[in-house]
Amino acid sequence: MSTDTFTPPDMPGYVGFANLPNQIHRKSVKRGFEFTLMVVGESGLGKSTLINTLFLTDLYPDRVVSSVQENLKKTVKIDVSTVEIEERGVKVRLTVVDTPGYGDAIDNTDCFQSIITYINEQFERYLQDESGLNRRHIVDNRVHCCFYFINPAGHGLKPLDVQFMKQLHNKVNIVPVIAKADTLTKIEVAKLKKKVMDEIQQHGIHVYPLPECDTDEEEDYKLQVRQLKEAVPFAVVGSATVLDVGGRKVRGRQYPWGVIEVENPQHCDFSKLRCLLGTHMQDLTEVTQEVHYENYRSDRLARGSSPLVTTNGSSHTASASSLASLGSDKKISAASLGSNGSGAGGDRMLQELQEKEAQIAKMQEMMARMQAQLQDKK
Repeated sequence: MSTDTFTPPDMPGYVGFANLPNQIHRKSVKRGFEFTLMVVGESGLGKSTLINTLFLTDLYPDRVVSSVQENLKKTVKIDVSTVEIEERGVKVRLTVVDTPGYGDAIDNTDCFQSIITYINEQFERYLQDESGLNRRHIVDNRVHCCFYFINPAGHGLKPLDVQFMKQLHNKVNIVPVIAKADTLTKIEVAKLKKKVMDEIQQHGIHVYPLPECDTDEEEDYKLQVRQLKEAVPFAVVGSATVLDVGGRKVRGRQYPWGVIEVENPQHCDFSKLRCLLGTHMQDLTEVTQEVHYENYRSDRLARGSSPLVTTNGSSHTASASSLASLGSDKKISAASLGSNGSGAGGDRMLQELQEKEAQIAKMQEMMARMQAQLQDKK
């Protein structure tokens, strides 16, 4: 007979609750993470270069610059690229949403409408998946963060910048970025940052708020968060070129007067922007879920057009006539059950049918209100 003894992994006298974070960590790492980043800005501001520099990938290896003739008729498109990134055993499914054509036309009226439509479509798809029968493997394609690129040649925000951020600040976490900061001196960068933040506050625009630190956090982390808050908007330089500077291999740009080191905090805010993504990626996801998605969901349900899910998982909005016929069928069934049913089973089924009938009546009222609103608009 075996006399093997089992040794608990923890010290004797402990239940083992302290292992819960390790269990969550193992499950999360095994499942992997999903993150969607949107980049918006005029052509030529280095959006593709910055993304390639941030994630050490070639998402945009051969970007074709459009001609002037093409830009005259150009509209804003949505370009979605997905790549799997693994770092120290942690896998992230990164989706980058680019918006080529934004701000390039002569008339930029409503040029951000396709961007708003895309963000709402992802919210809608997530809402439909949550309302479906199989909710175990929902793919989260909601936009968790938006890097908005500001032209360094301008003296602050343009009217288009203000209008765009006003339209989207309640739908996505906006992180303002001053592109190509190597075209400005340090004094010019400081002045432009102050001007941009003053205009953001003046127009009531809400950019992504870095979470406040708890009192029990380490001092190094508090200092890091304080420095990140002071760096907004981030003045960045992007480059995937590796240069030899004094025997060191650095990523940067070679100029006649010297080298701009991308990862040097003294040269630009690239390392701070990367730190923001690395240390607050989970918070960006949570704010998207708990604030922006909940706002969309409550507004969507308040309009009374929540989808009905069919048996095969597809969804559609029920019409008033179909609900009315369904309601009459339920009434007939309830009446027949009342006359033919017997015992406690019949009473329970009758009660369930009455509850269903009440729900259908509410949906009929919502559909009637919607149809009345549509008629008023016509």
